[in-house]
Amino acid sequence: MEQMLDAIVGFLWGTPLIVGILFTGAYITLRSGFFQFAFFGHMMKNTFGTMLKGKDGSSEDSKGMLSPLEAVSTAIGGSVGVGNIGGVATAIATGGPGAVFWMWVCSLIGMMIKTAEVTLAVHYRSTDEEGNPFGGPTYYIEKGLGEEKGMKIWPVMAFLFGGGIFATFFITVQNYTVSEALNSAFGIGMIPASLIYCTVTYVMIFGGIKHLGKVAGKMVPIMCVFYILASMVIIGSNISELPSVFSLIFKSAFTGTAAVGGFAGAGMAQVIRMGVARSVYSNEAGWGTSPMIHSTSKTDHPIKQGLWGGFEVFVDTILVCSVTAIAIIITGQWSSGLSGAALTLSAFEAGIGPIGKIILAIGIFLFGITTSSGWYSYYEIILRHVLKGKVELKNKILKVYRLLYQIPGVLMVVYAVSNGLPGKYVWYFADISSAIPTFINIFAVLLLSGKFFALLKDYKARYLGIGTVDPDFKVFYEDGNSEKVQKQNKAV
Repeated sequence: MEQMLDAIVGFLWGTPLIVGILFTGAYITLRSGFFQFAFFGHMMKNTFGTMLKGKDGSSEDSKGMLSPLEAVSTAIGGSVGVGNIGGVATAIATGGPGAVFWMWVCSLIGMMIKTAEVTLAVHYRSTDEEGNPFGGPTYYIEKGLGEEKGMKIWPVMAFLFGGGIFATFFITVQNYTVSEALNSAFGIGMIPASLIYCTVTYVMIFGGIKHLGKVAGKMVPIMCVFYILASMVIIGSNISELPSVFSLIFKSAFTGTAAVGGFAGAGMAQVIRMGVARSVYSNEAGWGTSPMIHSTSKTDHPIKQGLWGGFEVFVDTILVCSVTAIAIIITGQWSSGLSGAALTLSAFEAGIGPIGKIILAIGIFLFGITTSSGWYSYYEIILRHVLKGKVELKNKILKVYRLLYQIPGVLMVVYAVSNGLPGKYVWYFADISSAIPTFINIFAVLLLSGKFFALLKDYKARYLGIGTVDPDFKVFYEDGNSEKVQKQNKAV
């Protein structure tokens, strides 16, 4: 079974998708004038800087459900989690230390992919019958590719994207990884741990997206700082080994890694594949997930929220994933033969003693809760798009969906425990379910990149004094199609 799953993942995450992600990111980076580097200070000032000032980044009199800070916190909560802790460990355990380098490369250009897809999601978002905006890849596929470009196949693309996202509803790694961590740290059975996790998640999601945003806005920044500091303690206590860690990462990135200890060895192709796959699963740049929650933000220009998208990738991979990876390598645990959350737990235990395992298990539990909660909002937004205009049916289905949301995760844990399914198999399933929507989304973003560049040009003119402001330029799709939107609202 392992060989079959490895072959499927190898095909889906093979050359076409890897080239597609890297090409899209590189193209947007080049066409934007290396925006994430040239305007890095501006990006941080208008994201992290507003947080330090105690502001949430909201624009006055702007439509939206969540503040920009609440939206990015929900998105970071949805991405900073098991992908950073269990996923990074799996990348290193399977691809070796060199996979970390390709995670960095993918995340640096991923900052622009995320900036672009968040910008497009906000630009093409729709307002529902209650005046709340929702958007995401299915929306910009319909409006950008279908209505503006006249592409007849947009429904097929939207269906494949939505179907790929909903596959993760049935094949989920969050519940499994959290249960594995609690079992390893506290000796709690995986099934009881799964039920505890399920219960807490239900408490989080029953308040809806607005409640999630408020909780995430307070919880996620604290969690990230807590986890980074704990990892820095491990790195600091082994600081003399840091140069050799970076040497191993860079060397292995281009040569692969020979078998050592419990590590079976990895060729260069596998190193790149694992680095890119884990980067996308971790920061979700190109996957098309977090743009859905970003689309609900209170902002008066799509690029403003796009900056928060780039900031999200920076926090997720450049900060959180990096300290996780370095902690695993610097303690020597990467070649132990362990993988997933168990590997990261062993690194924390080796780095700061038995208490490290407990600290990380608590961190994984909290990260997992915010991840599952964030993903709940993604499924809801897709359902809202599918059921637009059918208010009663939509409300009924959303209620049922909310009740059923955590059941597949529990069933996966039960199946894994009952059949002795290794953790890496669960991650194989995760890779399969993430590849299809990523294919569709990066293709859509590439086709709509012209709209992103137009919005970026307008933003620079309005807020950076670069160029001339066009007073007739519409920063939101609905503003340029007001008559059509009014007719649709009357029909609803």
